[in-house]
Amino acid sequence: MSVLGPIIALVLLVIMGALMNPNFLGAANITNVLARSAFIGIIAVGMTFVITAGGLDLSVGSMAAFVAALMILVMNAALPSLGVGVPVVLLGMLTALVAGLLAGLLNGFLITTVRIEAFIVTLGTMGIYRSLVTWLADGGTLSLNFDLRTFYRPVYFDGIFGIAWPIIVFALVVIIGEILMSKARFGRRCAATGSNEQVAHYSNVDVNRTRLLTYAMLGMLVGVATIMYVPRLGSASASTGVLWELEAIAAVIIGGTVLKGGFGRVWGTVIGVLILSLIDNILNLTDLVSPYLNGAIQGIIIILAVILQREAKAKG
Repeated sequence: MSVLGPIIALVLLVIMGALMNPNFLGAANITNVLARSAFIGIIAVGMTFVITAGGLDLSVGSMAAFVAALMILVMNAALPSLGVGVPVVLLGMLTALVAGLLAGLLNGFLITTVRIEAFIVTLGTMGIYRSLVTWLADGGTLSLNFDLRTFYRPVYFDGIFGIAWPIIVFALVVIIGEILMSKARFGRRCAATGSNEQVAHYSNVDVNRTRLLTYAMLGMLVGVATIMYVPRLGSASASTGVLWELEAIAAVIIGGTVLKGGFGRVWGTVIGVLILSLIDNILNLTDLVSPYLNGAIQGIIIILAVILQREAKAKG
């Protein structure tokens, strides 16, 4: 897919949204779109590295729900001894990061060491995590203590200089991700691994280690996204994170990362995230299509993006 394609699509969406609804370019709507897209964006940056290295992860949505459930349980359990304050929030954040990292390492271990296909492994863990959340919540919803939730809410709703914290964290993740992908040895190793494992191996690239690290990174970024997500609703259930994997993969592919691996660009993923978020926002503001069809639209976008990639490769 060309470099200009996603950028042109993003510009056209902005123009379309502005023409359809006068509130589209309002500061409140832009902030809302960016803040809500930050969760998927943070995860999509990690997914960019996984796909570039020739992998795939279908479990990130379920993983996020499971991490959120663990985070809430730990914070509620620690509340009587720690009280409402920074220590219990930091404990919850640490729980999310460690749980995400371990979940990512588990996926990576099964794929690189046990030698099971990434599609099968992450399809299996997707079901496991979703089932565990349902079990932990006893079929209902796990809710953060009300006073604790009130204390934690500013992590999502506040920020600095009028910029919400999720947007700031997303921007930092993107900057670090772009540096790793385009400037660091790790990014080159991911591309080499995804392009041709045998050639990468002969070029002294530890293919298994590289791929394992991409899954570990993705898992940790799921933890980061969950840290920003939990204060928004203060709860977790079996429906938390549904279709997040679809949105993350769609954003990566729209941004120009090759689905079969070998080439990835983090800045393109950001554009892909914004395209999906703006489509969702325009549909909600204009009532052109039912919001319940957003998943179908994202699925169509993935298929079209892959077709465009294939045609561009054939012409190249």
